[in-house]
Amino acid sequence: MNDTATDGERRGAPSGPRAERKRQAIVAAARTLFLRDGFDASVDQIAAEAGVSKVTVYNHFGTKQALFVEIVKAGLDAPLGDTLLGAVDRLEGGGDLRSAVTEAARAWVREIRSDPDVLALRTLMAREAHRVPELEQAWRRGGPSLHHPAARDALAKLTASGQLAIPDPEVAILQLYSLLVFPHLVFHAYGTGVDDALADRLITSGVDMFLSYYSPRPA
Repeated sequence: MNDTATDGERRGAPSGPRAERKRQAIVAAARTLFLRDGFDASVDQIAAEAGVSKVTVYNHFGTKQALFVEIVKAGLDAPLGDTLLGAVDRLEGGGDLRSAVTEAARAWVREIRSDPDVLALRTLMAREAHRVPELEQAWRRGGPSLHHPAARDALAKLTASGQLAIPDPEVAILQLYSLLVFPHLVFHAYGTGVDDALADRLITSGVDMFLSYYSPRPA
């Protein structure tokens, strides 16, 4: 079964409230079916579950691979978008950088740990990428800075304000994820987990390491 859009089906992402409702329905359906069936879930099934046409799915996402990648990265990015960016915005009125980032990191990690679907989706991505090379290619084409736009924007604001000195945001984003999130993904992939006490120690020490490394140096 062909799960790639034809030239006639690629018309650009639709916009407007009605299109957004359809997009959200597609995302919800795809998340459910990918978790249940892996990448074997077809665009026909996703479209039927979402109550839209297959062409509508392609108009929004282009390919099944792109939709799959979108589902995975959205699961990881959404909690960060509501926490780290908010903490950075609040710092504009004054406050302690370490406390704000630690609070944001705790909320971010708590959200990920409390939603088993997030870890399951990321584990699914790692498993399916070996079986479906196009998935890995789609993931790599975006690059970490595109997978994690909320982190990129937050770090850019901290750099612009002089609170951090980050010459390479793409590397910094990966380091932040490595310190705070990757341990949970790795443990989950092996069928175990990180207990609450260890999770909190990873957060506090990880934030300290990150801020210390990227702290502005005296001229």
